[in-house]
Amino acid sequence: MNRQPHAASREAIVAEAIKDVVGELRLVDASDYIAFIRLEHFATVSDIVDSAAELFFMPGTLRLGHGGEAHVTWSEPPRIVLDLELRPPGATVYFALILEDERAAVEVNYVAFDRPEADPTLNTAFLVDALERCRIRRTETVGGP
Repeated sequence: MNRQPHAASREAIVAEAIKDVVGELRLVDASDYIAFIRLEHFATVSDIVDSAAELFFMPGTLRLGHGGEAHVTWSEPPRIVLDLELRPPGATVYFALILEDERAAVEVNYVAFDRPEADPTLNTAFLVDALERCRIRRTETVGGP
């Protein structure tokens, strides 16, 4: 798939938006991801993604796309690649989340806007606003009754 010209700036936006979800996804052992992916238990991987996402986004905003990959060799740490879709109102971001031993990365494959503007920077600004609107706000309470 050809990358869109503004993919790099949108990757940073998506990475920032999902950083808390990535922290939750890292609570699952790599060996579990490897088993689920190799055995094609993508419904289980989807449940994991949904459970992590529901803490930070409105329902349906972030979900597993078409599956994932587990890259495992004898000489390197495992690398898990999850095909994800971020669906704030008015846009859909198709991207891969790469989980490695000491880092995570986002590769945006395509961003579709329901009503795209001619100026790509306006589309990018729309994406930022749309992601912000679908985040769940948590208020911390200090003390108690």
